[in-house]
Amino acid sequence: MTEVIEPAIETVTIDVVLSALADPVRLTLVRALDTAGDWTCGSDILKEAGVTIGKSTVSHHIKVLRDAGLIRTRVDGIRRLVTLRYDDLEQRFPGLLAMLREHTAARATAAAPTSSA
Repeated sequence: MTEVIEPAIETVTIDVVLSALADPVRLTLVRALDTAGDWTCGSDILKEAGVTIGKSTVSHHIKVLRDAGLIRTRVDGIRRLVTLRYDDLEQRFPGLLAMLREHTAARATAAAPTSSA
């Protein structure tokens, strides 16, 4: 399996990470990867998350996330497997992914319909 070149975690800066996460599609992709684990490019992970975009746009977002140091891409034959760099990110920015999870949970709770009695 071949890995696509990614930045060394020591060179990743918080401003670049936050800039990458500022885009709603990329944030949705990171959240989906956090939930799903490995993702095979071409699968419906974004559609399942409610985002419909073209393949070239997905490729662009993957590249931005990889260049920002958030994800790792491995080539396995004709497949590309994408994963979050959990351990690297936790080492470099402790609590970042946990904060994203909490934010996602808070948004889901706020968006949940309430029943009135």
